[in-house]
Amino acid sequence: MSNNTPAAKITVLGSGNFGTCLAHHLAQKGTPVVMWGRSQLIADSINTKHRNPKYLSHIELSPLLSATTELSDERLKNTEFLILAIPTQSLRQVLETLKGRIRPDTVIVCAVKGIENDTLCFPYNIIQQVLGENYATQTAILSGPSFAIEVAEQRPTAVSVGCMDKQVCNRVQELFHTAYFRVYTLDDPMGLEVAGALKNVIAVAAGAAVGLGMQQNARAALLTRGLAEITRLGAMLGAQPLTFMGLGGVGDLFLTCTSEKSRNFTVGYRLGKGEQLDVVLKTLGSVAEGVWTARAAYNLSQKLGADTPIISAVHGVLFQGKTISEALYGLLNRDMKAEVQLPQGTKPHA
Repeated sequence: MSNNTPAAKITVLGSGNFGTCLAHHLAQKGTPVVMWGRSQLIADSINTKHRNPKYLSHIELSPLLSATTELSDERLKNTEFLILAIPTQSLRQVLETLKGRIRPDTVIVCAVKGIENDTLCFPYNIIQQVLGENYATQTAILSGPSFAIEVAEQRPTAVSVGCMDKQVCNRVQELFHTAYFRVYTLDDPMGLEVAGALKNVIAVAAGAAVGLGMQQNARAALLTRGLAEITRLGAMLGAQPLTFMGLGGVGDLFLTCTSEKSRNFTVGYRLGKGEQLDVVLKTLGSVAEGVWTARAAYNLSQKLGADTPIISAVHGVLFQGKTISEALYGLLNRDMKAEVQLPQGTKPHA
């Protein structure tokens, strides 16, 4: 197939690991899917060989999945579901090219995880600013513990989809749900976005801890206190605390912080073993959102006055020249404090 392939009702933006696995997953359900990416080499390979030569290359992709490097007006006019699976720092630029070209009833499914560095905006905010409130209302956030390779191999997976519009949420649930890819709904898209972005930063810290040789006690403490930071910052942004106890919160955090399949964990692990950041990033093979999110998350926590020592430590190592040993020493020698701090005026239960 070529770039002249007729538009399908599902268009996926992004031909990386997650974009490819989602497009393949939806095509396997029997609906034609068009996947957009910048690489003509990838598009040609998918259209002629049913393989993405760079990402998930061992997976034979569904014949109902085609690829393109162009987004024509006709294709966008026929798109009922627009799936976003591109790096956060590129999202605004890509959406600007779509402004005024998407049909009014298009449902946007955002699988982007991160914070825009210049504006400290989450993907939902970027969609709202570029495309308008109507499209933001029709945007569903898809997040949860879901390594792309396992989804592509039809390994059992469960995720959450969050949207303020219940009908849109149910439509997206129906679109993605299968016996091996279970989708649960909730009405807190902001909570899913905060958890999805910040867990990548905590994963860098977790990988560094393992690289330094820290054992299971320390890793459990790091994940738990990392979850506390995510919940604290999320509450300041209006998220529901219970969201962080679900699949998109503690579920995704646990997966990303405990597996060598995680790109962000791998970055931290290699840093903990003494490698330089620029070398790690050049040889990683794909984008590690946690590195760039660490800068934005640190700036956001400073802006809001949030207590986020692990995020601050990761930022210090990545961007302020601190050694991992210095960052670890700073975390271990913080002042003593209560684990749970109740809001002022709240009385604990007897």
